[in-house]
Amino acid sequence: MRTTMIGLAVTLACSLVAFTMPTSALATGPTLTVSADGGVHVFDRDALLARTDVVEITTSRDVAYRTPRTYRAVALAKLLEGVAIPPDAVVEAVAQDGFVTQLPRDLVYANDGIVAYMAIEAADRPWPLIPGKDKSAGAFYVVWLGDQASSVPTMMWPYQIVSLSVQDAPAKRWPSLAVDPMLPALHPARDGQTLFVNKCFTCHTMNQAGSASAGPDLNLPMNPTEYFTDAGLRALIRDPRSVRIWPDQRMPSFAEEDLSDEELGLILAYLKHMANRKSRATEDGSSKR
Repeated sequence: MRTTMIGLAVTLACSLVAFTMPTSALATGPTLTVSADGGVHVFDRDALLARTDVVEITTSRDVAYRTPRTYRAVALAKLLEGVAIPPDAVVEAVAQDGFVTQLPRDLVYANDGIVAYMAIEAADRPWPLIPGKDKSAGAFYVVWLGDQASSVPTMMWPYQIVSLSVQDAPAKRWPSLAVDPMLPALHPARDGQTLFVNKCFTCHTMNQAGSASAGPDLNLPMNPTEYFTDAGLRALIRDPRSVRIWPDQRMPSFAEEDLSDEELGLILAYLKHMANRKSRATEDGSSKR
């Protein structure tokens, strides 16, 4: 009897370990982590591809590959089904290389002329390398379909995604990003702040606030407006290689269609304003969560 009881106890313990073990520990391939409200769900690639709501889609505008491509994918809204996303929150997508982008809630759930999908790279059908890079967009890549898909900024087509999480809007989450509240309502730095979050915050931090790690902080220890001429900084943003070239250069170019001259001027206005608002309150790392 004693031997039988010990055997039952061992069996029960093993069963509990298997039940509580994260999906990533059991997965044999890439995984995607989705977190919200303190809960975490890890999706295995093969399990995602086996879902009944997987569909085959074809992009007309593909930011990564620059040519139409066909993918097996799940609508992002379906993937996030059951996840509470407050009206003022965002879905933060983090890529393997430290690129981070914020997907507005209203855009994720938009149905009028635009739909977000999570494209999934199958093990037996690997995607090609991205033009000019030594990697593919897999295993997880957010793509957009619909009549209005061309209006989605290139920064909101993240690839090689490792996680999605529901977060407060950046300025609420990191107050040190914000311009002086006493600025006039129509001050260009205010619009520049919004553009900075959408275009630059994906790779850079500001006052050490932010989740990205692909590029340096743009205010500490010095703001680029403090050591670049206006013309030099504009040229760097438009085409980094026209200003300097380095071995691990990853900064993308911003064509007029992705960032107009007016928008570029607004970002520079924000940077110039923030040069006088350096904050070291987040140096202990508390800004990153």
